[in-house]
Amino acid sequence: MFELYGDLPRLRDAQRLGQELLPRRVYRFRALGMGVAGLPIAMVLRENGATPWSVTLLVFTCLIWPHLAYLLARRSATPFQTELRSLMMDSLIAGLWVPLMHFNVLPSVLLLTVVTADKINTGVRALWLRSLPGMVLGVLFGGMLTHFVTHYETSLAVMLACLPLLVIHTLAVSLGSYQLVRMVQGRNRRLDELSRVDGLTGLANRRHWQDEAGRLLQAWHTDGRPATLMLVDVDLFKTINDRHGHAVGDDVLRRLAELIHRHIGPDARAGRLGGDEFAIVMPGSLRAAEVVAERLRHGVETLGLSHVPELRCSISLGLAAASDAGRSLREWSEAADRALYRAKHAGRNRMASGAELRKECA
Repeated sequence: MFELYGDLPRLRDAQRLGQELLPRRVYRFRALGMGVAGLPIAMVLRENGATPWSVTLLVFTCLIWPHLAYLLARRSATPFQTELRSLMMDSLIAGLWVPLMHFNVLPSVLLLTVVTADKINTGVRALWLRSLPGMVLGVLFGGMLTHFVTHYETSLAVMLACLPLLVIHTLAVSLGSYQLVRMVQGRNRRLDELSRVDGLTGLANRRHWQDEAGRLLQAWHTDGRPATLMLVDVDLFKTINDRHGHAVGDDVLRRLAELIHRHIGPDARAGRLGGDEFAIVMPGSLRAAEVVAERLRHGVETLGLSHVPELRCSISLGLAAASDAGRSLREWSEAADRALYRAKHAGRNRMASGAELRKECA
């Protein structure tokens, strides 16, 4: 039987790939945010009297550091961890600029907010909280360099210079979050599919098939609609595996699943119970199910694999009607299983019908 656990290596690979792609994702927001942030910072430095070293630091912050951080992550053996350290450095640099701008209120608050938003946007748990000490350290270090000189007022020119950062970065983060949500929704749909579908055959797995069969049985209890349960088993499947290999055995199961899809109709529900055993629950009478069963049996009997031309396969089928059916899906399945045993015992490559289950009188 297919199990979700069998797909966990692929899920772990996807998680590892997401970590490796973090530097590329952060790079876009870092380059955009720091690039646009250079405008209000430069305007404040102009008003306060820029010094050569502050201009040099501005060029490094806005034009060099985003690309340097990405290069460091790309060349690192552990890009995810390297990117986390670079994100911490972002907070320290942002904190450093607050006293260098003499605590000018609007650009200082906006810069710290943008850097924190970038941390949240990574999706790394509590990263923004872990970055706060670095931000405080940057403020203290910059304050020591400037002797904590303050100039809180924000001029109209600086306000206007802040608008591109406020608008562009906000829209970019919103778009990035939207794309992330869509990606997560897609993965959730994939996980839901993996939890319901057998990976080898594409049929429902055991648990999902039992849910479907239970609903069909409940429909009979509600309004008396007839239904039939069919168990299908590949004859001498172990011999096929031993003689031709498990890959050929898998090919047989896939081809059988294709035949089941082709013949059972849109209202029937088919599943793989495990190994070479399949189950089909069909609305309709036992007689109609027997017609479908014979088509399946004949289809497998004439089945040919081009890469194993000498291989001949057959199936045995056990059917049980839920007409006047009784008590539970388990009893219904046991009736079909007894019919399947009779078909096997009678020589295989045939079908047998179980006695209809009877309701107990009230």
